[in-house]
Amino acid sequence: MFSAFKKIFGKDEKFYDLLEASAAEAQSSTRLLADYLKALAATGRPANLDDFIQSRRKDKRITQQITEELCRTFVTPLEREDIEALSLALYRIPKIVEKIVERISIYPGKIPVEGFIRQVELLNKASDAVVEMVGRLRLGAKLEPVQAANERLQFAEGEADKVMLGLIKDLYAGPYDAKETMLLQQLFEMFEKAVDRCRDAGNVVFQIVLKYS
Repeated sequence: MFSAFKKIFGKDEKFYDLLEASAAEAQSSTRLLADYLKALAATGRPANLDDFIQSRRKDKRITQQITEELCRTFVTPLEREDIEALSLALYRIPKIVEKIVERISIYPGKIPVEGFIRQVELLNKASDAVVEMVGRLRLGAKLEPVQAANERLQFAEGEADKVMLGLIKDLYAGPYDAKETMLLQQLFEMFEKAVDRCRDAGNVVFQIVLKYS
């Protein structure tokens, strides 16, 4: 089975390069979000959003290049639908991160930065696991290291759920009016959804490896 995996997976390195670049861009967007929140905590003012816009645009170009290469390439190292599914799942990570900072930048009330920082710490762990899992695709059907990374990713996603519920509970008991409560709850849920996007990408990788292990 491993030889069959190598035969299929070893034909063209460019798709691995592009998928790894997309995963790295997704990771970069979560790092930018952490820096954004730290700057917000220090200054009390939202920072410029240009870096997030550029990160999402860069990942979109990578996604488009993957689509173009799929049209040009007769034999692909992974099944075409798997490449497409993973490419789309990875692109959704910087896309939602950009939406998060857009919402934070226009929120008119007091921003609970510490709560957001707790959430983005788990998001960073999730994106780290995604980068590792995508990077291992070119190494063949080695299930154990991919499974270990996936377990870390699933743990981060579960912890993100718990943190979100705790923040919402504190929100309901805090000094916020109805409008602020609604808007902040949406933001907490968007952070948790970003972790879900990482989980979705990890699930695609895990399923690919399972096919050939």
